[in-house]
Amino acid sequence: MILFNMRDGFGCVRVLVFKSAPVKCLLTLLVFLGLTNFAQSQTIKTDTAWPKQAIKIVVTFTPGGAPDILARVLAESWQKSLGVPVLVENRPGYGGNIGAELVAKSEPDGYTLLIGTVGIHAINGALYDKMSFHPINDFTPISFLASTPNVLVVNKRLGVNNLHELIELAKAKPNELTFGSSGVGTSLHMSGELFKEMTGVQIRHIPYKGRAQSLPDLISGRISMLFDNLSSSLPLIKAGEVQALGVTTLKRSPVAPEIPTMAEQGLPGFEATSWFSLMAPANLPPDLQKRLNTLTRQTLNQTEVKNKLRASGLEPAPGSPQDLQKLIQSETNKWGRVIYKSGAKLEQ
Repeated sequence: MILFNMRDGFGCVRVLVFKSAPVKCLLTLLVFLGLTNFAQSQTIKTDTAWPKQAIKIVVTFTPGGAPDILARVLAESWQKSLGVPVLVENRPGYGGNIGAELVAKSEPDGYTLLIGTVGIHAINGALYDKMSFHPINDFTPISFLASTPNVLVVNKRLGVNNLHELIELAKAKPNELTFGSSGVGTSLHMSGELFKEMTGVQIRHIPYKGRAQSLPDLISGRISMLFDNLSSSLPLIKAGEVQALGVTTLKRSPVAPEIPTMAEQGLPGFEATSWFSLMAPANLPPDLQKRLNTLTRQTLNQTEVKNKLRASGLEPAPGSPQDLQKLIQSETNKWGRVIYKSGAKLEQ
């Protein structure tokens, strides 16, 4: 046995060197394992430094709508506070399923996020026979973002001024009138199905990839009516380009109090709210979930941001991941019953 001192970057280390081959092999293995563990621990510490690269927020509809507005508000704020690019990527189609699948199958590293919707997480699971992802289990909830009433708007040349007149016209012309939405399975589509169920009218559904296509068709008269987010249709309503007949919340909207509710016009209990959330892939580390939740709350609680969103018809209300999970479960139960009664079923 030989005893000597070895000095390196970590200080002075006493090393025992044995001339016996088995003992030397054992010592070599122990030293290797120790250095490997040390290197791994250093790597783990380094990997927790989030963010180190661009963050992507996926929006499952075309630009200009409520989810797109929310994504861009977050992106603008986070770029300033985090010092990395925050990109908004629009992936419309199949009621949000295309964009949602992209996020569900991404790495849970905090760099790919989703603007979740009631359609993706509470409706599509019951509406589609087969899905390539699970709308609840394949995601980590971060925070509720905001909600907005849906609004029923009609082409001005349709010649109706209130909900009662529309119902009478639809009953007189079964299957002649059409209603558009921003895609199959969205809360806008379900608003129309609920309207059909509660009134007994027969109107045909025309799905679009987004309001960028549906609103021009409504103005031109290619479709008779449209269920849309109030935040998206409000500029056209104020400009007099479309006629608003009712909002789908139980109370009138403070940003458009002149528009009556569907409930007060003879459809008691009619309620269909569009809400939006921030989601990440499943198995996101808890520390990243907490960090993202904190960032979201900080952004949406800013007075300037609140005022901007409210002026657009959105009501921001960030909360805990646990509260969001409870909402998703409650809404899943509600819309599952509506879909079952309507008989609607689709294949992706």
